[in-house]
Amino acid sequence: MSASTPVSASAESASAPGAVLLRTPLHDLHGQWGARRVAFAGYDMPVSFPAGIVAEHRHARAAAALFDVSHMGQIRLTGPRVDLALERLVPMDIVDLPVGRQRYALFTDDNGGLLDDLMVLRRADDLLLVVNASRKSADLQWLQQGIGNDGRVEALADRALLALQGPQAVQALARLNDRVGGLKFMDGCDLTLGPWPATVTRSGYTGEDGFEISVAADDAAPLARALLAMPEVRPAGLGARDTLRLEAGLCLHGHDIDTSTTPVEAALAWALPRVRRPSGARAAGYPGAAVIEQQLLQGPARRRVGLLGAERVPVREGAVLHDAHGEVIGAVTSGTLAPTADRVVAMGYVLTRCSERGSTVFAAVRNRLLPLEVVALPFVAHRYHRG
Repeated sequence: MSASTPVSASAESASAPGAVLLRTPLHDLHGQWGARRVAFAGYDMPVSFPAGIVAEHRHARAAAALFDVSHMGQIRLTGPRVDLALERLVPMDIVDLPVGRQRYALFTDDNGGLLDDLMVLRRADDLLLVVNASRKSADLQWLQQGIGNDGRVEALADRALLALQGPQAVQALARLNDRVGGLKFMDGCDLTLGPWPATVTRSGYTGEDGFEISVAADDAAPLARALLAMPEVRPAGLGARDTLRLEAGLCLHGHDIDTSTTPVEAALAWALPRVRRPSGARAAGYPGAAVIEQQLLQGPARRRVGLLGAERVPVREGAVLHDAHGEVIGAVTSGTLAPTADRVVAMGYVLTRCSERGSTVFAAVRNRLLPLEVVALPFVAHRYHRG
């Protein structure tokens, strides 16, 4: 979704004319809470609630916001060698992922392009994957083909996913089970929240401390009601989730990353561990490895960068970027007037020669060239709980 035009202008939100939109298990509650809904990845989803996107964003930074992300795909992998099989599809270290830990991962194609980004949690008897909503059918097929007879791939269509995000999320969720306070960033475990069995990870996509909670579809509404009865917690929609993740410098699939971008170009090389890099013990062996390894060694022709505006004119997705001589050097992929940073912020791709921090580039907006400073990401510091 474009942060400057939350959700409604998104490629992911597009649905075929006349298509029947799917509903999450919290759909009726969205209506009770006064949601403004949009079509997103084939679902009828809340973009905001009566308080509005900016208020929801600020509440997530100050207290705890509850997001319905049940449109995301949840996939279970089982089998004694399924971790090694998954490594054939991602440039990550899955084999050495400990029980109770989660890892950010990337599906790459034969050209090194990014098919999707996802989360992988190792539990005692399986791997639990969370994939993007618009990609879940394609990812399921990709996994089935890539893993073959080395494991079982199961779509968990009867699960809901809630994200409780913000500095007070832990005190709210601990009222249902105080074990959550012992989790560190990217830890995960199975436990009960009150009477409801759940898989809880201390993670999220806002840059804040928080949790993602996988529960049975029938348990989602009572759990959400219990959380929203707590004084710290208010509902938030996809609009605030988008502005939060952009301030945190996090990529949105279909916008900041897609099959035309590689992990190195996207500034995601930090996610590629040494064991999967050139000369590593399990180097290569995944789609697009030759392209990605060459870029790791020689550098890419372009890079994703943070951009900070000097004026309060939003720079939207698709805006063409120029250097000081007027030459086209790239394009903006996400942009907004950031509520916490209180500045125009954007991310985009520029030629590597223009990617040095402190450089000035210019965005074409309404027949003007607006100056943008290349800055380090994130725009707002992450506040993950690392213990």
